[in-house]
Amino acid sequence: MPDEVWGHAEVQEALIARDFGRMCHLVREASGLRQSDMAELTGLSQAFLSMLESGDRRLTNIDKIVELLAGLNTPVELTGPILLPAKWVGEPDEAAWHARMTE
Repeated sequence: MPDEVWGHAEVQEALIARDFGRMCHLVREASGLRQSDMAELTGLSQAFLSMLESGDRRLTNIDKIVELLAGLNTPVELTGPILLPAKWVGEPDEAAWHARMTE
């Protein structure tokens, strides 16, 4: 996923709102991906992505959310610790967490 996709304000707003359908649609538009391409990257089916983008389905399963965000290489600074490796979770302070992010 091109880094500049994550710089789009609309993409960031959808991610903050946990509107994964809108986020997927915006990411696809900005990167030129098809739903089938996104399905390959994320492990979610093209049919599910279609329903997610249309609003017919919602993504609420935390494992599937992590799978989606990781598959799209969503920057950790936008997702928070949900995508950090388990050994980094529970760092004693925010400075240590940010230091780990930039390693």
